[in-house]
Amino acid sequence: MAATFNNLLDKLHLTSKEEGVPAVEPTEGELKELRQKYAEAGQDHVFAFYDDLSTSEKAGLFERLKSFDPKYINEITEKALHPAQSSHGSQETKLEPLPEAATASILDSRDEDIQSWYTSGLEYVSKGQVAVVLMAGGQGTRLGSSDPKGCFNIGLPSQKSLFQIQAERIWKVQQLAEKQSGKKDIFIPWYVMTSGPTRRATEQYFEGHDYFGLQKDNVSIFEQGVLPCISNDGKILLESKSKVAVAPDGNGGIYQALLTSNVRTDMRKRGIQHIHAYCVDNCLVKVADPVFIGFAASKDVDIATKVVRKRNAKESVGLILQKNGKPDVVEYSEIDDATAEAKDSKQPDLLKFRAANIVNHYYSFRFLESIEDWAHKLPHHVARKKIPHVDIEKGATIKPDKPNGIKLEQFVFDVFPLLSLEKFACMEVKREDEFSPLKNAKGTGEDDPDTSKQDILNQGRRWVQNVGGIVESEGTPEETGVEVSPLVSYGGEGLEFLSSRTIKAPAVIEKED
Repeated sequence: MAATFNNLLDKLHLTSKEEGVPAVEPTEGELKELRQKYAEAGQDHVFAFYDDLSTSEKAGLFERLKSFDPKYINEITEKALHPAQSSHGSQETKLEPLPEAATASILDSRDEDIQSWYTSGLEYVSKGQVAVVLMAGGQGTRLGSSDPKGCFNIGLPSQKSLFQIQAERIWKVQQLAEKQSGKKDIFIPWYVMTSGPTRRATEQYFEGHDYFGLQKDNVSIFEQGVLPCISNDGKILLESKSKVAVAPDGNGGIYQALLTSNVRTDMRKRGIQHIHAYCVDNCLVKVADPVFIGFAASKDVDIATKVVRKRNAKESVGLILQKNGKPDVVEYSEIDDATAEAKDSKQPDLLKFRAANIVNHYYSFRFLESIEDWAHKLPHHVARKKIPHVDIEKGATIKPDKPNGIKLEQFVFDVFPLLSLEKFACMEVKREDEFSPLKNAKGTGEDDPDTSKQDILNQGRRWVQNVGGIVESEGTPEETGVEVSPLVSYGGEGLEFLSSRTIKAPAVIEKED
């Protein structure tokens, strides 16, 4: 009966299509107040077609416009388009590597240090103090898919998606913590940040796969915020007569989203102290890495970050370093050739600036407790885009052939300079073990599904060979790898049962036998 009622309401344009519940048109007083707010900000054109809309459209537009403060939108737009001069004024920007005390490298750390970090990291997991935040708002558009990028199948023999690989790594860390501590029912809550276009599809994907063996109560799917798209002359654009043109607020929107979604509240209730945050497109990511958690906790820092060694001076990657005495990320385009090519005075065969950013971070919970104190200080960046919109004068939809406006976004690393060097740390890891981003369509030859798949298979082959296993293949070089399920091994441990065994590649190791 309820469905029939809602169908009738929908035909009469009296329901919200997105929610399937009766829509409520704002009162005259509410509408007048909101119109006044936008008029004072010079943005009242967003109501140009309001009187011609259906009840549900009026309700939807009103709710969206109510969620924005037009004065604030004007302010951040102005700051993004005309950033204030640095407090250092005309002084030359000073770039230096992070101090040695704030860094460590898996490539040359002592085995006993790595083991100590690993043990303490698992101890924090066993105490229920570790959580994971996944930034998964992107769609696989460049990959030829409209699905959330985490649903993408990179072509492994097992056909596992990125979401499944990462879920199984969380499951394995829980098992390793149970084994070390002797406790049972140890859980790592996983908070998956989506965007408007990906949230429902992500929820359905997790539900359809029974959360990949994780408990539903420990997987929270939430949504990052959006900001209106702005025309080149500073006006909020309408996507249609009844919809504001919006775009996700960037991966830096994670901080505000932790508040509005009540994720931080849930962390507090659970007693979380250590958080690992990363991007979904890295198939090699060591989710909830005990070594990283242990390292960051041992330094008592508020933020730590993983980096890989820059391949060469010309590689187009952001660098993690200190800028004017503060931790920061400097993009490749922001440094000159001399700086990019400078050598390390202590290790002349290495670049001085080699810490490539891979968006893989640790946060202390105490730092996230202070989001309200600093979130408003983070800058917004401008992305100039071709944005379809409605002509306010004629009501027709315009699809521009050149950039006609901007999207505003924040970057997750914009918070780094707010910290002192004493509260920031950096861990260098092996690229071949921990970083293989999925950015491009199949066949590109770089950061595409084939390179992601091959990096996992190559890693598995190394693990098998490290315990004395033999990998044979009569196929092409691309068929010489071994896929080791995260359910069997998280980082190469526990594979002694493969010692002296011959594996015919390509192969999948899904269980111990």
